Amino acid sequence: MSLAKLLQLASPALPVGAYSYSGGLEAAIDDGLVHDAGSAERWIGDVLEFSVARMEAPLFLRMMKDPGSWNETFLASRETAELRAETVQMGYSLNRLLEDLDVGAVPVEEPSFPAAFAHAAAHWNIEPAAALQAYLWAWLENQVMAAVKAIPLGQTQGQKILLSLGVRLPRFAEKAIELNDGDLGNFAPGLALLSSKHETQYSRLFRS
Repeated sequence: MSLAKLLQLASPALPVGAYSYSGGLEAAIDDGLVHDAGSAERWIGDVLEFSVARMEAPLFLRMMKDPGSWNETFLASRETAELRAETVQMGYSLNRLLEDLDVGAVPVEEPSFPAAFAHAAAHWNIEPAAALQAYLWAWLENQVMAAVKAIPLGQTQGQKILLSLGVRLPRFAEKAIELNDGDLGNFAPGLALLSSKHETQYSRLFRS
């Protein structure tokens, strides 16, 4: 049952509104940095490695044990209003769903999405490394789906990107487990700048 519940958490059918966000990817497309399958894979892979895996992933593991202390740290690490609003809205939606599923609300005032996901995984006694890989997979799949819609790419190209980047997830999960508190860092200035530009982008499909 743990596997089934983990698949449910990572499913794109989870009603949290993830499909309406690109996490800054749409701004990179508008700026011409991402324009085909190869550039999409490089962009998504870099954000995964230099931002998500080094800050979001280790914080996720900490939030499985203590969401209260680390949720605020994660929210403070969001560089733009859009990126913060994205995780707060998704966290709010998942938090409400978890109450309806008898998991119980996340014990924080303004839960981020990783805090709510981690809370559910902990409640269902899912092994932390497996929960983290599922969380990373959900993030990766949403990025690829955004690229397929916005560039646009063919479905087969999207699946090739998922296959290529998906094999990195176990390694990133292992590194996240090893990181000490003092080693946490989120260095992706290009993402922050483009996310800021997206807030005033003339035409867009996504909310971030």
